[in-house]
Amino acid sequence: MSPPNVRLRKATVTDIPMLEYWDTRPHVIACSGEDDSWDWPNDIARDADWEDILVGEIDGRPVGVIQIIDPAREESQYWGEMPPGYRAIDIWIGEESDLSKGYGTQIMQQALARCFDSPDVKAVLIDPLASNKDAIRFYERLGFKHVGPRRFGNDDCIVYRFDRSDMARLA
Repeated sequence: MSPPNVRLRKATVTDIPMLEYWDTRPHVIACSGEDDSWDWPNDIARDADWEDILVGEIDGRPVGVIQIIDPAREESQYWGEMPPGYRAIDIWIGEESDLSKGYGTQIMQQALARCFDSPDVKAVLIDPLASNKDAIRFYERLGFKHVGPRRFGNDDCIVYRFDRSDMARLA
């Protein structure tokens, strides 16, 4: 049986209490690094043209959130000096009871399609914690390719890349 269809919508200020609550959930904390802090009121109010914060919903019920950035233009330069043509993604499911139901896969597939709607985008990057084996399996199953280890602040991560040509496998 296939999961219900997830719909992505832009996050709004009314989502802030839910997003802040999700940030307190043990499974979300376990996936977040020391340097991974969200300031949802400012992040959402900023409405930057280099960033999309999207909420995944099933029949109006939020199940996850995804952030898509242009790392070459992102203000903190988290990814360092980046050339144009990339996007970077952060994704998580809010409630542990919604894990392993296919929602993350649908959210990620839609986000990747959204990234590659821009003809200038050649690849999408993601950086799970090296200790987050479930996320690593998830990204590899979707077709992300291992780039290598990288330290972001105090966090040991593994960078993965998904190229435009990889979209054919998702169809």
